[in-house]
Amino acid sequence: MSLNVTVIGLGSMGYGMALSCLRAGYRVLGQDVAPERAAQFVSDGGVAEPMDNPDAVVVVVLNAQQTESVLFGADGAVPHLRKGTVVISCATVPPDFAREMEQRCAEHGVYYLDAPISGGSVKAAAGKLSVMASGNAEAFSAAEPILDATAETVFRLGDAAGAGSAMKAVNQLLAGVHIAAMAEAMTFGMTQGITPQRFLDVISKCAGTSWMLENRAPHIVAGDYTPHSQVNIWPKDLGIVLDTAEATGFDAPITQAALGQYRKAVEIGLGHEDDAAVAKVYAHASGLDLPGEDA
Repeated sequence: MSLNVTVIGLGSMGYGMALSCLRAGYRVLGQDVAPERAAQFVSDGGVAEPMDNPDAVVVVVLNAQQTESVLFGADGAVPHLRKGTVVISCATVPPDFAREMEQRCAEHGVYYLDAPISGGSVKAAAGKLSVMASGNAEAFSAAEPILDATAETVFRLGDAAGAGSAMKAVNQLLAGVHIAAMAEAMTFGMTQGITPQRFLDVISKCAGTSWMLENRAPHIVAGDYTPHSQVNIWPKDLGIVLDTAEATGFDAPITQAALGQYRKAVEIGLGHEDDAAVAKVYAHASGLDLPGEDA
């Protein structure tokens, strides 16, 4: 199948999704606020010039504000799309925002799939993401070739936008808390003479492990905070969780505690580091040297 696809946002997740679409044989335009990212994608086989009639627009930006801007801002895509085009929105956004975007797209005859993603940059590059999707049947049908190229698992969570973003909020609550809990447990272990490497070797084989522990703890052990997922993401994502919880009168104290640690990390200048760097908040408060810091 020959499709024209525009991917807006070539960060660690968006770039991998764009490459997956290329491997599927689609013509893919990659757009990003960083010109060098777009240029790199052209060198990898992407289309250099904007497409007049893309079949799908995949939006993989940071937040709701950026999503709205690329869809309906001064140079927004939606008013220029032909009827029947599908927007696949992958950012973590509030459920109510997703419902609003679906309605506004429908006014232009454009389908909107609420499709937040999970799996990290490695799975994005391999075309093996998990997608928490909701939207009408037409949106799913139009998006199916793109989902086939980029995802290993697609959860169909409802026939209208909002359900996908609600599930992503649940996922982010757990993911954000698990990273912070891993950091707390690892640094607590250091106070007991347990090295980060020994912590990883043992706990990854015990009941206290988690996907986030096994994925992020090696970054700390290696002293490598090259961002696969930035600290800056978590004040936004856990903020969405808490705002959504507050709207329904739900108390989420563990999420609030984790959010506080990410905010401290941002305050001390760690926002652009890998989110495993939240461990530095604990380590610095206790006078501990993480791997690579005592060199």
